[in-house]
Amino acid sequence: MAPKLGLLAMVEAKPGKEQEVWAFLNGGREIVDNEPGTRTWYAFRVSENTFGIFDTFDTEEDRQAHLNGAIPAALAEHGPAMLAKDPDIKLIELIAVK
Repeated sequence: MAPKLGLLAMVEAKPGKEQEVWAFLNGGREIVDNEPGTRTWYAFRVSENTFGIFDTFDTEEDRQAHLNGAIPAALAEHGPAMLAKDPDIKLIELIAVK
């Protein structure tokens, strides 16, 4: 069964903090490995200072568990030092998955 729900979070690094954001996102994989409800998790770079996270979930409960989990907590703690502005987080519904 394909996942039905997702999250898209876009973040912008402060000037000079791009490598810190890269390292933070790279370390996030270990955290989500312990989240059975997070089906897929991608961290990516769009431009020099713009990064994103894309996750997928089977249920709303799984998505909410992730939103209340360790990565958002770490982002809330460390984000002000690394990010130019608050993350832009969108709850999405998946239409088609391959």
